[in-house]
Amino acid sequence: MSLSATLSRFRQRLDSSATSVENVALYVGTGAFIVVGVIALFYVGFTDMPIAGPGSLGQFVAYASAAAAVVAFVFGRQFSLKDDFIPGIRGAKRHWALRLLDLAAVAFAHAIICLLLWVVVADALERAFQGAVVYALPAIVLAGVAAALSAYFVFLSSVNLNPLMLSAVLAVFLVVGAFASMLTAQDPFWWKENLSALGITNDLSAFAFNITLIVGGAIVTTIARYATADLERVDRAEVRGIRLVRIALVIIGICLACVGIFPVSEFFLIHNTVATGMAVVFAALVIALPWILPSVPRPFVILGWAFMVTIAVLGVFFAVGYYNLTAVELVAAVLIFSWIIVFIRTSSAMASDNPKTDADRASLHESAIS
Repeated sequence: MSLSATLSRFRQRLDSSATSVENVALYVGTGAFIVVGVIALFYVGFTDMPIAGPGSLGQFVAYASAAAAVVAFVFGRQFSLKDDFIPGIRGAKRHWALRLLDLAAVAFAHAIICLLLWVVVADALERAFQGAVVYALPAIVLAGVAAALSAYFVFLSSVNLNPLMLSAVLAVFLVVGAFASMLTAQDPFWWKENLSALGITNDLSAFAFNITLIVGGAIVTTIARYATADLERVDRAEVRGIRLVRIALVIIGICLACVGIFPVSEFFLIHNTVATGMAVVFAALVIALPWILPSVPRPFVILGWAFMVTIAVLGVFFAVGYYNLTAVELVAAVLIFSWIIVFIRTSSAMASDNPKTDADRASLHESAIS
């Protein structure tokens, strides 16, 4: 039996039973446990390992779980129950590069979530059990279990991926990345400068901070295209406004990625320009939204104005010396990306209240990414 025929057979079984999805996820997790366990057997040997830091169990678990996450995500897309969302390269040939980029960004996001999450867990355990080591056999078992958990949950996320799920991935990714960067910062007083100070060193903290911004920006651009494609199902008369929203969200995503690409210590002007540009585009989008998308619910419009006013007030507090820059940047980032996540959920709810045929949905998604 060919590979495509085998995949088709398994996908038909998944479509007919949610239980079979869990069964396959368990198989994926078991496979990750065995493979990583065998690798750990040779890596650990008969030596005790530190919990965190270079050459530690935490470091091995983070890398192994990230690799398992990528494999599980790609495998899960082959069994996806939602072919109209990020369907790999099975769609129109002229879009294959863009679709592949979407897949790579989301797969990488899952991998980085697993990597940074286990780094944070190991760092917390290291602080809780100072001076302790992990014996060889428990280290091997723990490595396998961590990889199995990562592969299991990433597979389920991949199979059920949609704009709402992707918004949750974005939220988790940003939170895990931010905390990983803060907890691993060598300078405990980084917050006295600004949030961008996390990205100017040559350690894990800077890597976590910058990669979170870069990949987060890529996810925002992906979300912008697919979430607004759902909005087009609501009212075709608002297509022009929807495309303006899409462009604004894509610009926000690009600016976010550029903040990570251009550290403030080396590219001061570019870094500050894109960071400010992200806030300006957000403010313009919030102000214009009631006019370019009249169908958007009024509570969401009010929420956007409340967020924007809050950011402006914080800016005034910084100007008079009441708040430092880090506090303003952190709260502004939380509000902006909270607004984006709520926008995704709102657009999905609006689309679900105005169902069209599957053919219409597929056609709109194709136009959204052209």
